[in-house]
Amino acid sequence: MMATLANAREMVEEMRQVRQARLFRPDSVPQDVLAQLLEIARWTGSSRNSQPWHFVVVTNKEHLRQLSQLRTPITWVADAPLAIVIVLDGASELSEAYDEGRVTERLLIGARILGLGGGTAWFGDAAQQQQAKEMLGIPTERTAHSAVVIGYPTTLKDHRPNANVPGRKPLPEIVSYARFGASKA
Repeated sequence: MMATLANAREMVEEMRQVRQARLFRPDSVPQDVLAQLLEIARWTGSSRNSQPWHFVVVTNKEHLRQLSQLRTPITWVADAPLAIVIVLDGASELSEAYDEGRVTERLLIGARILGLGGGTAWFGDAAQQQQAKEMLGIPTERTAHSAVVIGYPTTLKDHRPNANVPGRKPLPEIVSYARFGASKA
């Protein structure tokens, strides 16, 4: 039986408000909130229930700074209070890419619901990913593409020089009914 939430509309609105946060207050994330986020990650569905992940929690400022130096677009990670690096088994690139996306989005939604913000930091190419793995003691056979960076955001505006254009396409541009290109009857 499916649960019915008394505040389902509010929950949907919160999910709609999830945005990439890149600027955070220096306040640390409380341990009980971190524990809730890790439970959300643990209970995320995965392909064939393989649960191909391990999570490396990074709060050390020097380690966050080192991660931020992997690529110019993720220098903002240095000023964040917390990063959760998603480490995958490396057994199935295709299904694990799907699972990584699922757990990333769940963490971002969970952060929003818990009063925080989050952003994703992609480590880059294979050499940059290898650097991240070496920094964090991740075994070579494992995969580590990214981190979900979490904290109390000061803004959701993209502060980078090459900022993304905000907003969303209208539904009629991205939704078809019954057949591709068909509008609602």
